[in-house]
Amino acid sequence: MQGLYLVTPNWDDTARMLERTEAALAAGATLVQYRHKDASEALRLEQAAALLALCRHYGRPLIINDHVALCQTLGADGVHVGGTDMTVAQARAALGPDKIVGASCYGDLALARRAARDGATYAAFGGFYPSAVKKYSFVTDPELLVQARRELRLPLVVIGGMTPVNAAPLVERGADMVAAITSVYTVVDVAGAVRQFNALFTQHGKTTESA
Repeated sequence: MQGLYLVTPNWDDTARMLERTEAALAAGATLVQYRHKDASEALRLEQAAALLALCRHYGRPLIINDHVALCQTLGADGVHVGGTDMTVAQARAALGPDKIVGASCYGDLALARRAARDGATYAAFGGFYPSAVKKYSFVTDPELLVQARRELRLPLVVIGGMTPVNAAPLVERGADMVAAITSVYTVVDVAGAVRQFNALFTQHGKTTESA
C-alpha cells in the first residue's frame, strides 16, 4: 500500500463526488475511503455502491469508514475504524482475514501497536496540520513516524490538512500513504493534485502501486 489515499468529503451530491473521485483514480490515486458522517442510510448505500463500481473499474480498493455492515452488504474491500467506532479486533472478526482493516491511531504509538496485534492492515496517524474537515485537539509530532517505522511492519498513513508541500517531510520520515480530502476534491485540477502527491513517493525512492 503506497501513494495517495483518497477520503471522500461530506457531499450529498453523488454525481459531483463520483466525478472528482474518477478524476483522481484516473490520475493514479491508490485507494478510496468512503466517509460521509452526515449521510442518511439510503444516501450512504447509494454513494458507496456507486464508488465501489468506480473503484472496481480502476482496479482500486474501496474501504468504508466505520460501517462494517455496509462493507459486508456491498462486498467492499474493507473498513476504517476510529477511536469511537468498533475496535480493530471486532472489525477483523466480522470481516475475516482477507479484508482491509485500517485503524486511526492519532498521535499514539501504543494504539498503533495494539492495532497491529489485533490484525490491522495499516495504521493511520494524524493530525499533523490544521484540517478544514476535522478539528484535532492535538498536533502529532512528525518524529513519531520515524519510531513507528522502526517498530511496526504495517503501512503508515498520514492525515490532517495534507498538501503536496507539507506532506513531503512525512513521506521522508516513513509515511507510505498520504490521506487527503480538501486538497484533492476542492481544487480546480484534481489530476494535477494527485500527480503532485504521487511525485512525493518517486522523489523518495518509492514507487506508487495499487493496494
